[in-house]
Amino acid sequence: MGVALSQSAVEHVKTTLARRGKGEGLRVGVKKSGCTGYAYVLDYADAIGPEDVVFEQAEGVKVIVAADSVPFLDGTEVDYVREGLNAFFKFHNPNVKDSCGCGESFSV
Repeated sequence: MGVALSQSAVEHVKTTLARRGKGEGLRVGVKKSGCTGYAYVLDYADAIGPEDVVFEQAEGVKVIVAADSVPFLDGTEVDYVREGLNAFFKFHNPNVKDSCGCGESFSV
């Protein structure tokens, strides 16, 4: 299964990497945090390490996930959405059993 990006997320990552002038792809992970256990971590990866798992997307865009985060993210689709004046990445993760009221953390 892996981690997938929606078409709007692919476009956003591609544009951002081009603007940065460097980068291998979008790094997605989880960390222990918040009231329910875990929070998503996003960054742009400038290198791919030996512990990373790479999921190729449309147009050559890569999602890079540390191997220890894959079980928490397997089957997740990352979307890039605009709501009013805000634009952000939104996660559709089938592994989530519960999330906190503020939407910042989740449990699996």
